[in-house]
Amino acid sequence: MIPRLKELYYKEIQPALKEKLGFKNTYEGPKVVKVVINMGLGLDGADTKIMKSTEEDLGKITGQKPVITKFKKSVANFKTRKGSNAGLKVTLRGNKMYEFIDRLVNIALPRIKDFRGLSPKGFDKFGNYTFGIKEHIIFPEVNFDRIDKIRGLDIVVVISAINKEHSFALLEKLNFPFIKKGDN
Repeated sequence: MIPRLKELYYKEIQPALKEKLGFKNTYEGPKVVKVVINMGLGLDGADTKIMKSTEEDLGKITGQKPVITKFKKSVANFKTRKGSNAGLKVTLRGNKMYEFIDRLVNIALPRIKDFRGLSPKGFDKFGNYTFGIKEHIIFPEVNFDRIDKIRGLDIVVVISAINKEHSFALLEKLNFPFIKKGDN
């Protein structure tokens, strides 16, 4: 079954962006390539019980088994050892990516306390969008009663676009709730 957002992208969003941005070909427009979700655990990465529960939570959120990331260097001030567990990461592509973006925008983000919108300053020079979420419990898949500690997530939306403005136009069409200028 084709995800709702993927169908919407190819039938409505892509032709609308072609018109708005003045492209000759429909496929010149910006496209979401992948979504990377990262959950840093820090010192809790050494505890196998905590690692297992967070791995389970991130697996439920994304629908895919996370990869355990390791520290590249030993840093005494942060009490880290080279090769020890640092956190978890998941890379989503294809249908799972579109399903995740759909759930993120329509279900998870509106559940954030005092949510005013995402910052439009999270774009890098290549047009990728990065933002953080302070509580992973905003996703309905996570059972609130079984959580030992509320953890944050970093989400990177990798976009094939020429510049930031094209990426911003795509994410606006995908209903990302950005803060409007003048709304404080």
